[in-house]
Amino acid sequence: MIRTKITSFSTSEIFRRLLNNKSKTNYWRYIMELRKRKSSEIYNSAIELTKSSDKKEKIIGINILAQFGNPRIHKNQTLRIYFNLLKEENDIYVVSSILYAIGHNNEKLTENQIDFICHYDSNKSSTVRHSLTFAVSGIENKNAIHTLIKLSKDKDSEVRDWATFAIAALIINDNDAIREALWERVTDSDKEIQNEAIFGLATRKDARIKEVLKKELETVDFNSSYTLEAIEVFNDKEFITLLEDKIIKNKIEQVIPEDWLISTLDHLKK
Repeated sequence: MIRTKITSFSTSEIFRRLLNNKSKTNYWRYIMELRKRKSSEIYNSAIELTKSSDKKEKIIGINILAQFGNPRIHKNQTLRIYFNLLKEENDIYVVSSILYAIGHNNEKLTENQIDFICHYDSNKSSTVRHSLTFAVSGIENKNAIHTLIKLSKDKDSEVRDWATFAIAALIINDNDAIREALWERVTDSDKEIQNEAIFGLATRKDARIKEVLKKELETVDFNSSYTLEAIEVFNDKEFITLLEDKIIKNKIEQVIPEDWLISTLDHLKK
């Protein structure tokens, strides 16, 4: 089986399998193995693939470079390659692959680089917009945050989901624009997005979220770990009594694991 043999494959054999692969079954395992080997031969071969006129080959090259080496090496050179590609690339899947790859290397993006990729926030493809959210997530930069706020209102739920999570949990920046964007998502039609927004506001100690957390606590169930985490970070001692009451009710209702409630209660009592 491939799981026991892949490390013994030669580099040329892995490249051959990648380039001739008809399915995605082992695609990422081949990519990760090449990344781990981190030889100049592999890096340069990946660069050559990014120059290919074949979309599949180009994406393979992009993906190999995205997390090359452990610890990572050639990051600045890789970013230059990506941004040069973006200047001429229009295919949504290639662009998306590049943006995801940039997201794995975005710690030291320049202002100009951030501004350049943020213009994809109006792209017609939700695939591109979703990859953009990943590219600018976790960056404490005004334009990046503004872009995530815009994408948190996106018509596509997956784009909204990641953008909301990014501004709620992946940055420490806190201002009125961020809070209002999160507040809008508290009533989102997608429950997961609601939870992320609630958590982000609880983390920022926004007083408006207290009543929302009370209502969420009343209806907690086996899918409510996010609610209890939000109560913990909000850290309002009034919830001690509410949790104690809920533990008593839950002994009869059994709608949520009791140890979850007890853990949150213990956290607030510290």
